[in-house]
Amino acid sequence: MRLIGPAQFYRLFRINLVLMKHGLDDLFFATHLFRPFRFLMYLFPWNWVWKNRHPRGERIRLALEDLGPVFIKFGQMLSTRRDLLPDDIADEMEKLQDAVPPFPGREAIGIIEKAFGRPVGELFDDFEEQCLASASVAQVHAGKLKDGSEIVVKVLRPDVRKVIQRDIELLYIIAELAARYSAELRRLRPVEVVSEYEKTLIDELDLMREAANASQLRRNFENSSDLYVPEVYWELTRKNVLVMERIYGTPIRNVDELKEKDTDMEFLAAQGVKIFFTQVFKHNFFHADMHPGNIFVEIDDPSYPKYIAVDFGIMGTLNQSDKRYLAENFLAFFKRDYYKVAKLHVESGWVPAGTRVDEFESAIRSVCEPIFERPLKDISFGQLLLRLFQTARRFNMEVQPQLVLLQKTLLNIEGLGRQLYPDLDLWVTAKPFLEDWMEEQVGVRAMLRALKEDMPYLIEKLPEMPNLIHDALKNAATGDELQRQIETLEELKEEVKTSHRRAVVSTAGSSLTLGAVVFYALEGYSPAMFLDVPVLSLVLGGVGIFMLIYALQD
Repeated sequence: MRLIGPAQFYRLFRINLVLMKHGLDDLFFATHLFRPFRFLMYLFPWNWVWKNRHPRGERIRLALEDLGPVFIKFGQMLSTRRDLLPDDIADEMEKLQDAVPPFPGREAIGIIEKAFGRPVGELFDDFEEQCLASASVAQVHAGKLKDGSEIVVKVLRPDVRKVIQRDIELLYIIAELAARYSAELRRLRPVEVVSEYEKTLIDELDLMREAANASQLRRNFENSSDLYVPEVYWELTRKNVLVMERIYGTPIRNVDELKEKDTDMEFLAAQGVKIFFTQVFKHNFFHADMHPGNIFVEIDDPSYPKYIAVDFGIMGTLNQSDKRYLAENFLAFFKRDYYKVAKLHVESGWVPAGTRVDEFESAIRSVCEPIFERPLKDISFGQLLLRLFQTARRFNMEVQPQLVLLQKTLLNIEGLGRQLYPDLDLWVTAKPFLEDWMEEQVGVRAMLRALKEDMPYLIEKLPEMPNLIHDALKNAATGDELQRQIETLEELKEEVKTSHRRAVVSTAGSSLTLGAVVFYALEGYSPAMFLDVPVLSLVLGGVGIFMLIYALQD
């Protein structure tokens, strides 16, 4: 259990000060822990007189900006869920996607020159000190290479790692307290979720990793007209500096501008779903930070718009088992096969093994059945998620940390779909793709693909086949010999047991026979004169002789 140290205590104090600074102290005193002390709010001098405050959405955004990268990321996630937020707050949260206050351009130049040990003028033909965009962990500057190629230079914020580590430690403390004192929150596995969040944030601080992610995603869509990924200039990339090809496109959040250019919005929304499922199920490598600030659209042909992605700091992967269960779950949902959904949850270990499948099936049906055959704009995913969580609580279903990024990305995809084409039927768009993927995994095509992939290895091993067969037969023979030895040992074991039993019987028989002789010889001296000594000696002697005969027989 982590303890609240001076740094964490100061951070909690700092958070409360920021809330008060932006007129959000009412939120602080509205919490369960501090509600009894709400009267203290009226003792603060700034609450004695009425003042003209900024709108609440702006105050929340400014507070998140002051609190740093971890809180800004939280606001970015909320910005995609307009169905869960009032419009005024959602509009302000959207500004966090690329309108975070920048740090001075001279500091960025200093970071670049320190990373390469050379002046900026030697590295670039042109470098704009004024940044193009500023995000929670880095900001981007435009420039040109010596050959005239247009580029963008991404530079990490100064001391951002220290700030993130401090807030992550605080999140761990809160998560551990939640898991310790609340059985309901323990089911949500808060510590594991924070650990997964920490991993993604720390990975985002390594721009070499981001460059590798971009290169991989670019290869995956190299021959595709659906998604374009800008080129990385590796010779000008370091852990805290990333240089990439500059792209031009319409930000996907500018829906009105897209419509003015006669963009096929239905096609664009469907393409977004297709790209997502391609990344998850075909490539097993998906862009996990697909908020509107990271997506652009190229409209050379309005009937066939093309997505352009940027910012590859957070990428997600799933193992084969999770992919299989997810795909089967999606297909079962589309087919309304709730029994299979319930069974898959038990088989995957997502719910306890003793869960009654029929009861779980009934609960899932009551939640999911109402949402089918309805357009996306009429589906309240907020209400759906709430009811699913309530159902999960009944069956002790645990949060799967490895799926957190996927869930976050699904929320982003839904947010994009709502903005682009509210009538998009997500089920109809995704179902054919998943059916095709499942056929590739378990059908004839899967067998042929596996044979094709393994063929070079089999051809390489073909000359060794005679020796391998010989070794296999030899091992089989060795196995038969070993089995015979085991059987012999078992026979010896039984023989020893028999010999031991015969020895015991022989000893007892001899003792009885000898006792009968002695007893008969002492006739007249026995204290038990009422016994018929000859008869008793004869009986004992007979039993003893019989036991000797049994023990000595073959």
